[in-house]
Amino acid sequence: MRSRKTDRPTGSWSERPARHGLGDSGRRIYLDYGAFAPVDPRVLGLMTPFLEGWVGNPSASHALGQEAKESLAAARAKVGRLVGGRPEGVVFTSGATEANNLAIKGVALRGPGRHLVTTAIEHVSVLTPCRELMKQGFDVTVLPVDRDGRVDPAAVRAALRPDTCLVSMGAASAEVGTVQSWRAVSEITREARIPLHVDGVGALGRLPLGVDADGVDLLTISANDLYGPPGVGALWVRLGVRLMPQIVGGGQEDGLRAGTENLAGAVGLGVAAELALREGVAEAERLLGLRERLIEGLAARCPAARLTGSRRHRLPHHVSVVVPGVKGESVLLALDLLGVSVSTGSACATQTREPSHVLRALGVEPREAEGSLCVTLGRWTRTEDVDVLLAELPPIVDRLRTLSPLT
Repeated sequence: MRSRKTDRPTGSWSERPARHGLGDSGRRIYLDYGAFAPVDPRVLGLMTPFLEGWVGNPSASHALGQEAKESLAAARAKVGRLVGGRPEGVVFTSGATEANNLAIKGVALRGPGRHLVTTAIEHVSVLTPCRELMKQGFDVTVLPVDRDGRVDPAAVRAALRPDTCLVSMGAASAEVGTVQSWRAVSEITREARIPLHVDGVGALGRLPLGVDADGVDLLTISANDLYGPPGVGALWVRLGVRLMPQIVGGGQEDGLRAGTENLAGAVGLGVAAELALREGVAEAERLLGLRERLIEGLAARCPAARLTGSRRHRLPHHVSVVVPGVKGESVLLALDLLGVSVSTGSACATQTREPSHVLRALGVEPREAEGSLCVTLGRWTRTEDVDVLLAELPPIVDRLRTLSPLT
């Protein structure tokens, strides 16, 4: 691919000025990486030439088209290396939501089975297509989880039927950070010869997750979760797993996803995957230290905050709590005015304004669940960022609890 000199962003993402509410350091403290991860400048720099022109359609026969095809293949190979599987299994999509829909509906509608298994704490992009299939006559077994948010692999085994066509589960929960035993589940599904779909968002690039090593048949990937561009993702599909395409038209992506490929986005995902493969282990170790600093600091300074999800089996960058007697949205807004960005749970789930189905599945009372907060750390999170949150959150919680009629 021809390259050009470009003005690349410099400095860390968190040093960019905020529109309002700055901390004492004069920069916004961003602790919501689970909802949106800033694009790494190294990713953006390599994407830029593909956005400036003189780029062909990967399906075209002329020289520019063939260059584009080669760039697409290179990106596919990088993603394949990250997930530990054949590059040809990578199907580029518009994001993780589309990848989940393609995996679930794609397998189910191809037949012949009419039964699926999933868990009660899956992302809405898993549970919603399952509900749509139920309207079409499919049976879906939704397995409960324990108070830590973990599903028992033995329950998966017990749920399987002769007509089960798919088991779909997340490697980890985006809302409470709990990591699942997908390897134990894969042993069960392989024995039963039933495809296993794993939503890898949150875990891929942070935890050891390889499709061939772990026996995963379909894996959902999000570019933005890896500090790549938003609106791009992929579904890795094992050879022999048959899917019904959900977007039809041309024959792109081996006939599984029609439409001219987002070449710049795919290149960005490839670069992000390459960086994750090279730097992911060290980054996860650094974030684990910050996570522990935050959890221990909250226990000491804000005892009203109770950790949700598993303490031991938890994503290295994820802290989620509930604070009885306050509303999470009020805490979020108070922190936002101080220049600190956190969330109250899954960004996709909060659009519904419904009580968290994940916290309900963990046995959290609805009124208590209103006080949920989710802090996700990332590539540009510093120790002082965690310390600012630990300094600012307790007085906010104390003030709101004093004003609340519930305490």
